[in-house]
Amino acid sequence: MSAIDRPSGQQTKTYESPFMKACRREPVPHTPVWFMRQAGRSLPEYLKVREGIPMLESCMRPELVTEITLQPVRRHKVDAAIYFSDIVVPLKAIGLDLDIKPGIGPVVAEPIRTRADLARLRELTPDDVSYVTEAIGMLTGELGATPLIGFAGAPFTLASYLVEGGPSRNHEHTKAMMYGDPELWAELLDRLADITSAFLKVQIEAGASAVQLFDSWVGALAPVDYRRSVLPASAKVFDAIAAYDVPRIHFGVGTGELLGLMGEAGADVVGVDWRVPLDEAARRVGPGKALQGNLDPAVLFAPTAAVETKTREVLDAAAGLEGHIFNLGHGVLPTMDPDSLTRLVEYVHTQTAR
Repeated sequence: MSAIDRPSGQQTKTYESPFMKACRREPVPHTPVWFMRQAGRSLPEYLKVREGIPMLESCMRPELVTEITLQPVRRHKVDAAIYFSDIVVPLKAIGLDLDIKPGIGPVVAEPIRTRADLARLRELTPDDVSYVTEAIGMLTGELGATPLIGFAGAPFTLASYLVEGGPSRNHEHTKAMMYGDPELWAELLDRLADITSAFLKVQIEAGASAVQLFDSWVGALAPVDYRRSVLPASAKVFDAIAAYDVPRIHFGVGTGELLGLMGEAGADVVGVDWRVPLDEAARRVGPGKALQGNLDPAVLFAPTAAVETKTREVLDAAAGLEGHIFNLGHGVLPTMDPDSLTRLVEYVHTQTAR
């Protein structure tokens, strides 16, 4: 894993952390734990500091981003923080007219449907997201040896929002472009790959110890379509950051049939949702990759004994892996009891102490 063999800068402080060691598939003192959406709606302290502040605005306030990102680290004692932001932030930063509507998600005023629309997708520069650099500088100073995970949306998922104009159940406009105008589709994803790469580079250069590429909607595709129409753009993103000495994580929902291809795109760590046991996921991904996951988030609503039983199943399935980072199979649900997450972190740490 040569890309993360030579730590420098902020990575030096976090290099020997359990999270980073697991990413490198090295022995760890305990299985590291963090949660997707660990900073957010499940925490009363988050709701308090976000009160009255629109989502996208909150992503552009460095002091607020720092506080929100640190909240689950303080409360849950997780092994990594994830930068508080949203996958559409870089699209907003380059001037696209979009907003995040409560209860709906990202909504794009003018969907991208034609070649002429591509002109709106200009390059992202560090100056466009200077608040990200400022916030990560503040965060790494506070986190010390705890790694900070940067993140971005993958080209397919960003394209889906842009083409559909918002969240979609069937992705009909997206697939119509992908199948009906493959050249336009390829150019759209290529531009989004450049924007995503630039956004991740800003985070890494500011001090993020690892990055995760979220392809939230790509589970809607068959493997043959993923390989032909998505993999090249995702691979371009991973290639663009390969020289930065940071682990690269790739995650999507409903991607059991795509796990091998997602690893092939260039990830060092493949995230697995709850639908595929980790030992089977390892077979599909193949050697040379760590895995991340994969407790069903809904399990956390069950009594503690049931949560521990299901957690033990995940840990047992992960027993033979080269590297394992414990996570949920998707994000923390907004109505989840935060104390259940705190107990889960402690349980995993205790059960896997070596």
